[in-house]
Amino acid sequence: MKRRDFIRLLPLAAGAMLAKPGYAQQSIWDMMSRSRTLDQTDRETHSVAALQAVDTNEPILSYDTANNLQLAIAQYEPFVLAGGWEQVPQEAYGLNIGNARDAVIALKRRLISSTDMPLTERIDDRFDTPLDAGLRRFQARHGLLISGQVDEATWYALNVPAEARLHQLRLNLLRVQAMAPKLADRYVVVNIPAASIETVDAGKVSRRHTAIVGRIDRQTPILKSRIHEINFNPFWNVPVSIIRRDLIKYMNEDADYLTKQNIRIYDGQGKQLQPSDINWQTEDAVNYNFRQDPGPNNSMGNVKINFHNRHAVYLHDTPTKGLFGENARFYSSGCVRVDEVQDFVEWVLRDNGDWARPEIAGIFASGERKDVAVKNPVELHTTYISAWANRQGTVSFRDDVYEFDMAGKVNLEG
Repeated sequence: MKRRDFIRLLPLAAGAMLAKPGYAQQSIWDMMSRSRTLDQTDRETHSVAALQAVDTNEPILSYDTANNLQLAIAQYEPFVLAGGWEQVPQEAYGLNIGNARDAVIALKRRLISSTDMPLTERIDDRFDTPLDAGLRRFQARHGLLISGQVDEATWYALNVPAEARLHQLRLNLLRVQAMAPKLADRYVVVNIPAASIETVDAGKVSRRHTAIVGRIDRQTPILKSRIHEINFNPFWNVPVSIIRRDLIKYMNEDADYLTKQNIRIYDGQGKQLQPSDINWQTEDAVNYNFRQDPGPNNSMGNVKINFHNRHAVYLHDTPTKGLFGENARFYSSGCVRVDEVQDFVEWVLRDNGDWARPEIAGIFASGERKDVAVKNPVELHTTYISAWANRQGTVSFRDDVYEFDMAGKVNLEG
């Protein structure tokens, strides 16, 4: 079932639950029991433990990842042959700690099957402390917001068949095996399905960054390059694709859009034009250059991170940081937005010697335009790893957003 179909059916499912005896309202005893359960549960501790299970210093892309994937495959194969795990019914939607429903039993069985919960002698219908811990662990392994509640994204991930997960493991093992021998000692990995970035040094992750990557119809390309330059407080030269797809539409909706966004128009000789000089009812605008001034509203934020590539993409800061807190972070037009970008730039400029975090924060605040060549250009990989594992035996999965897994793609570059 697709997510959109699930959302469409939610009102029907909710109505069915309310029609059942016991679901229209909770008794005073149920509410008291729920309160006791909440009091007894340290949900923050459960979230921390869930994150610790996945947030090790092992890279997503490395020789060790290949070994860990092989071990995970060996565990999943006999389980899949035995029938895999059962589906979680729609009645589980919205469940969290303290609830008592029949669907809790199916949820517990599902999480025991994937080792997110320990095996127990008796499975009851109470959403209790162990289930809260297990669900949070499941959410961490799948890159979901750790809420302890069966939300839409969690329900969807719970119902991906074990056979499909095994297929992901096998496919991603081949991808990692193909790429691992080519890795430098120091490199950056942008993992598109996870919408995340890792900086790796001597086989260990120095830091992880949340990212925003290309939407399905404007995908971030798969490539290998080197980060060679940092532009502080940059201008933004609007790509032709965005002029065609977005700017023309925005100008037809609001004639002052360019002025509000501090975007200037130039012809081929560098002469500045006015918005009224362009026929916005046609594609005349693609014949001109559009450049946004540096500043707090600049689409690239305070910094642009350059690497040579034929797709004209780059890494950058962003003024709209709220999107980093979402489950699915596929919003860009192909470029990659980096959360906590000051730390990332400091790591990239490590060998430049004079760019520690205070200096970077200072130039951000000053608004000064400055370009810095990276003394030792850092290897960069944008890639597609939708399943991986660590030495602890924790296996992580992500949605096949670009359907590369469905297509069976192994050789991603080129």
